[in-house]
Amino acid sequence: MQIDLYSLDPPVFLAPMAGVSDLPFRQLCRRLGASLAVSEMVSADVRLWGNRKTRLRLDHGGEPGPHSVQILGTDPHAMAEAARLNVERGAQIIDINMGCPAKKVCGTLAGAALLRDEALVERILEAVVRAVSVPITLKIRTGWDANHRNGIAIARIAERVGVRALAVHGRTRACGYGGPVDYATIRAIKQAVAIPIIANGDIDGPEKARRVLDYTGADAVMIGRAAQGQPWIFREVAHYLATGQRLPPPAPAEIGRWAVTHLDHLYSFYGATAGIRIARKHLAWYSQPWAESAAFRAHINSVEHPREQLTLTRDFFERLANKERLAA
Repeated sequence: MQIDLYSLDPPVFLAPMAGVSDLPFRQLCRRLGASLAVSEMVSADVRLWGNRKTRLRLDHGGEPGPHSVQILGTDPHAMAEAARLNVERGAQIIDINMGCPAKKVCGTLAGAALLRDEALVERILEAVVRAVSVPITLKIRTGWDANHRNGIAIARIAERVGVRALAVHGRTRACGYGGPVDYATIRAIKQAVAIPIIANGDIDGPEKARRVLDYTGADAVMIGRAAQGQPWIFREVAHYLATGQRLPPPAPAEIGRWAVTHLDHLYSFYGATAGIRIARKHLAWYSQPWAESAAFRAHINSVEHPREQLTLTRDFFERLANKERLAA
């Protein structure tokens, strides 16, 4: 898939997820096969950029390009300024959030709430496209609710004003993350416009990715929640799309090495105290498939030192690897 000068192969991307797609996780997902990893959303209100949380979201140190930064807001001028400042800081693609269903976001009329005001959508997109020379992408849902599915109209606006690619989560805002994904609307959007379309929503494995691409005609897939605890899903999907064959699942020893690398990056990025806390949710996801995970999580959540957390993690996956060897 091509976005301006950027050739994105394989066509498998990490979705922006607040509290998840930070720099350490993006780096790991890129290493394990994602050709694009979109940042956590950054507010267009530059007055907030001085706080530590936003400063870290704006950090792309050591991340392979292209750097895609997602911005969130409702004011065209503020969104344009946020785009300009992010490009000055190294953003190579600006992604606009019009898909977040969170009550906190929609309550400010941002995210998916913007889909209810097509005129404002057009003003925002026009302002951002004019403000910067880098490609602009957009992430949306199929509409606000079942009675207001206007994804096609939004896609046509985006294409008309110069947006270079569109990611579509196949649910309305009212659906949240529940219920079936409406891939038919993604297919209809793909047929309605010429810009690249990225399909998103419940893509949880290689075969599902293949089916969604074939049915919708989309140019790429975007994976979010299914990457939590299994960032290797990107290489599995990429291999299957290229060969039609499934990769064998990673061994516990290999997962343990990836987890330890991830923890090290979290500690260096956030500092020991915050890094340990943030690592806990990732360790819960990594360990979830195994029966021993409950005891491991209980123990890991009680430690307060990086070295101890790393040791417990290594020991957990080494025990799993030994058990696997004995069973072979």
